[in-house]
Amino acid sequence: MSATLSSTKAAGALRTAARVSAESLLVLLMAGVTLWIVGRMWSVVWPLVVGLLLTTLTWPLTRFLRRHGWPPALAAAVVTVAFVLVVVGIVALIAVPVASQSGELSKGVVEGIQRLREWAAGPPLNIGDDQISGALDTAMARVQDSIGSMVTAVATGVGTVFNGVVTAFLALFLMFFFLKDGPRFLPWLARQLPGRLAVDVPAVAERSWETLGAFVRSQAFVGLLDAVFIGLGLWILGVPLVLPLAVLTFVSAFVPIVGALFAGLVAVLIALVSNGITDALIVLAIIVVVQQLEGNVFQPMIQSRGLGLHAAVVLLAVTLGGSLAGIVGSLLAVPLAAMIAVFWKYVREQLSEEGPEPEPAEAPAPVPVTS
Repeated sequence: MSATLSSTKAAGALRTAARVSAESLLVLLMAGVTLWIVGRMWSVVWPLVVGLLLTTLTWPLTRFLRRHGWPPALAAAVVTVAFVLVVVGIVALIAVPVASQSGELSKGVVEGIQRLREWAAGPPLNIGDDQISGALDTAMARVQDSIGSMVTAVATGVGTVFNGVVTAFLALFLMFFFLKDGPRFLPWLARQLPGRLAVDVPAVAERSWETLGAFVRSQAFVGLLDAVFIGLGLWILGVPLVLPLAVLTFVSAFVPIVGALFAGLVAVLIALVSNGITDALIVLAIIVVVQQLEGNVFQPMIQSRGLGLHAAVVLLAVTLGGSLAGIVGSLLAVPLAAMIAVFWKYVREQLSEEGPEPEPAEAPAPVPVTS
């Protein structure tokens, strides 16, 4: 005899489902409104984001100077000027040659894809149907159209959406003020918020800043190591365009997983066109070895605290960010996902039955200050 469903329990389940659905819709609506506001304010938000990212790179030196008695304004000014000089030197010594060779780089990638297509059309694969040929033609056209602009954007070091010069100047000014007045922000924020928010919001902000700083600095150093080792291997093999490929490898390190695959593919294609299949396989082996060293040796040694994100989450975040906002979205997807994870972890701690009571930070991180 089959059991009879309880109308009371069914009605209760429906009410619970309706309440959860309504609450979820409100959360999604609020998230959509927030994203819309950010999009409308992007001309201000983008320089702010760039300034924060630059601050994460330069704050350790500023903190060192301040701890040795330098006034905050002087330490921030010296670090900002030094950073500008380094960037100008990079543009003069590396970025200009990279930009001048971007056309050759794009041509080499297209020729490499064409050679792979010819190889796949012959034995033993004998792939020659119209769909695959059309897909390869589309891929070659897209690569030829996009790689030159991508390398040029990397060389100029500016945003791809808004005016680069304005963005760079705003980001530098913001970086100076962040370095100078940042440690005053969390105490000021705690005084402005009521009740429990005066503790929770500064605590989440400090954890997010630490996560962002760990990501940017570790990715920059690991990317530099990748560029040096892979560039050295390309130079020993006599592969052309070593400098552009090394710069592309460094920049691609800021887009986890996808960036390494893209930079490695470009290097292998250039080696295939210029040096033949043997050197292309050697380049592939060098890239695989370097990437394995990065994942198993460099990253654990350099990044003392990981982002706490699974590789699948990283891949999905990069894919979603790229589909929503292009290159900018790919660059910001992983740190944004890491900060969301920090927020979620903090909420879980506070909602757990034995969660620790948060305490105000004594030495907050350098984030913007408002008078």
